[in-house]
Amino acid sequence: MESESEPYVRLASLRQLHQVMADMNTARSLADTLQTVANGVVTALGYELACVNLVRPDGDLVVAAFSGNQAAEALITGRVGSRESWERRLSMGETWGDLVFIPHTEGWILDDDDVPQWYTDGPAPRFEDEWHPSDRLFAPMYTPGVPGGQCGELIGVLSVDRPRNGRRPGAWGREALQMYTFQAAIAISNARLRANMQRALVRLEREQQALRASEESFRQAFEYAPSGMAIAEMGGDQHGRILRTNDALCRLLGRPASAMRRYAFSDLVHPEDIGTLLRTSAEGGRAELRLGRRDGTYLWVSLRNSVVADAADGPRFLLTHVEDIEERKRRELQLAHRASHDSLTGLPNSAELRSRLSSRLCQRPTHTGALEPVDAAFGHPAFDAGGHGFDFRQGGAEAIGAFDHHVHTVAPEGERDDGTKGLAVLFCDLDGFKSINDRFGHNAGDAVLIEVARRLSQCVRDGDTVARLGGDEFVILADGLGKADAADLAVRLRNEIIQPIRAEGRAVRVGASFGIGWAHCGMTADEVLKSADERMYVEKRSRPKQHRRAG
Repeated sequence: MESESEPYVRLASLRQLHQVMADMNTARSLADTLQTVANGVVTALGYELACVNLVRPDGDLVVAAFSGNQAAEALITGRVGSRESWERRLSMGETWGDLVFIPHTEGWILDDDDVPQWYTDGPAPRFEDEWHPSDRLFAPMYTPGVPGGQCGELIGVLSVDRPRNGRRPGAWGREALQMYTFQAAIAISNARLRANMQRALVRLEREQQALRASEESFRQAFEYAPSGMAIAEMGGDQHGRILRTNDALCRLLGRPASAMRRYAFSDLVHPEDIGTLLRTSAEGGRAELRLGRRDGTYLWVSLRNSVVADAADGPRFLLTHVEDIEERKRRELQLAHRASHDSLTGLPNSAELRSRLSSRLCQRPTHTGALEPVDAAFGHPAFDAGGHGFDFRQGGAEAIGAFDHHVHTVAPEGERDDGTKGLAVLFCDLDGFKSINDRFGHNAGDAVLIEVARRLSQCVRDGDTVARLGGDEFVILADGLGKADAADLAVRLRNEIIQPIRAEGRAVRVGASFGIGWAHCGMTADEVLKSADERMYVEKRSRPKQHRRAG
């Protein structure tokens, strides 16, 4: 019966070996090949445990793959045994062809060496060829190409343990393990050769393609950087087109990587920041600008470009680092707003009012209100192409730049409305405000000021300025008004102010006196405000006291 079944068993084993060897030679990587070698011992050769010890470049052997027991795999995978300890093991014990068997009666002297190993429990052998838990069987793997294999270079050792039939392998088992080990050595050598060829191709590709080389060299840092990173083209029609982004930049802008590759940075930047972007892209360096998010909002970022150049072909692409500075910009804007706006009402303060007013005015008028500079070379008035004069005698090039494209501010002449449109300055002083402070307290006074500021802001046009000069004084700058327009505006504002105001649980009233001044080139901001202030006091004194009273 045994002789009849043995050919069948061997045929089945050959089929399994054939499949395993095919798997070894089709594995995609060296790691896959090593694991397939270990798995094949368990699935095709009838052992419960198998370990592949691979020779490292320094000569020591590392446990590169394990199969059959997860606990043992976790215990020893990645651990290293010295070359000296392995050579001692391979030189002792019994030699079964190319195999080395160390019986349990001799293996005790190896218990304390540095070769990673596992321990199995079991009863002592009951008959001569029964496998003992401390028996060791090693199959050295050598580089192929030398007859007999022994003269080749050692590339690893295959350790096997616990035959499923409980016996030491016989002639067929030994021959199968030797044949398997020989094929495994070929598969590992081929896998190493493929890995080396792949590395050589990568190196060659890096030399030929500077962009791919640079990208590969910093890939890990690029992909996992905590702030945004991008690679963009430089030069040509596709200048600034985004080639690659990391996850941080995609999250920052709320756009997927596939969508980002459809854009250039010029498509994402705020229209007002295009010039800043172009200067930064051309020269490298750092800039602060706004980039558009997917939801339509803009985000302040610090953008730093590095030009990655090729020695032969010149600049090739831009490496861009993008850092979120929205919070810092918000704080800066808040600080700037506090410096230029009234803390109580939120209106522009006195300094901001004077700045806006001064920005509209130039310095040298004639007696008619127009500029009449003198050409230093010819001694007569000089005028620009639009009929406006510039004083080239003061400031040189700076003076020319200061008046470049300047539109002169003019004022209506005389008491009648001559149709001239100018920059009206309405000086407003609240009547009866002091009595509210005295009677009801400063909280009530603050509530009145806040409400007056709100009403004034609602009654003016977009682009007009409502500022709090201090105390209960407000100033309105309204451009493009004639005399009648300014008077009508003052009436509307006064009618809004005199309506009852709710303050500290009670209704109070204040009045308002308005003085209308006109700004024109040649005046300073203080002169304009003083003129409007004087007219306000004239208007206040001209009205009966009962019309000015509030409370």
